[in-house]
Amino acid sequence: MDQENIYLAVAVDKHYMILLAALLKSIEVNHTTKEHIHVYIVENGVTAKYKAKLRDSISEQAVTLHWLTMGDAVPRGMALPTDTNTYPPNIYMRLFIPYFVPEEVERVLYLDVDMVLMTDISKLWSIDIEGSIIGAVTCPTARVFKNIVGNYKELGIPAETKYFNSGLLLMDIPKWRRSNITEKVIECIDSNRKYADFSDQYGLNVVLFDKWHEIDPMWNYYSSGDHSAPYLIHFAHRKPFYKSYFGNTKYKRIFYTYLNQTRWRNSESVGELRRYMKKIGNILQKNPLLRPIKLWF
Repeated sequence: MDQENIYLAVAVDKHYMILLAALLKSIEVNHTTKEHIHVYIVENGVTAKYKAKLRDSISEQAVTLHWLTMGDAVPRGMALPTDTNTYPPNIYMRLFIPYFVPEEVERVLYLDVDMVLMTDISKLWSIDIEGSIIGAVTCPTARVFKNIVGNYKELGIPAETKYFNSGLLLMDIPKWRRSNITEKVIECIDSNRKYADFSDQYGLNVVLFDKWHEIDPMWNYYSSGDHSAPYLIHFAHRKPFYKSYFGNTKYKRIFYTYLNQTRWRNSESVGELRRYMKKIGNILQKNPLLRPIKLWF
C-alpha cells in the first residue's frame, strides 16, 4: 500500500458542490499524518467558476484536485446501466474508478460527497480489508439481503447475507480489474432492473456478496443516528443544506462548521422546489428519449 499518498475518488454535479466543499474541508482539517491526498473528481456540469471556488477553499499543500468529466471516466465501449430513478447518473462513476485512476494506483477510497469525516482519513485508508476486493460498511437501514433485495432467492444468495452501503468503498484496484467487477455489475443491474431500486448499490452487493470485508459502522454513520463521536457522518437521506433536513441537528451544525471554512461560507438553505427540480432533472438526464447518453458523455 502507498505510504506517501492517499487516493480518493468522488463524483459531483454543480448542485452538490456545496457538499463536496464540506467533505474535503473536513478531510483536510482532520488530516495530521504525512500522506498527500489526491482527489479524483468526476464532474457533471461543474463550471470553471465552481472549480476555482473549490480550489480556493482547500489547501494545495495537503490536497491535489484532479478533474475529469463523466465522458472521461467511462471507458470506450462501456455504457451506463439504464434506470428511471431520481438519483443522478454520476452515481455510477464509482464503477469506473479502476479505469480512470493512474495505472500504478492499487488502492482507492471512494466516498459519496454527502459526508463529513470526523477523524484522520489515514486511519480509514490504512484499514486491512484482508484480501477482499472491497471494504465497506453494512447498511444500517437494510442490514441483510432479505430486507432489501426482492429476488435474493432467485440469485442464490442466502437471506441473512449482509448488505453494504455503497457510499464508502475501500477498493483493491488490481483485484477489481482482474475480476471484471465493473462489467459484471452493469450486466447485473440491466438484467435485474425490476429489483434494482438503488441501482449501483444493488449491483455491487449482488456481484460482491461474498467478496467484501466489513468495516466498523462508525466509518459510515447515518445522520439519522445519535452517536456522540462517529468517525464519518453520512447524510444519506435529506441533505443538511436543505430546509427540510430532518436528521440529527448536531450533525448539521458540524457540517456547517466545515462548510463555513470554505468559499461556500454563510450559504443559505435550499427549499423544496429546488430539491424537486433537481430530482426531475436527474430523471430527464437519464432518459435516452429526452437526453441521449451521447449528448452528455
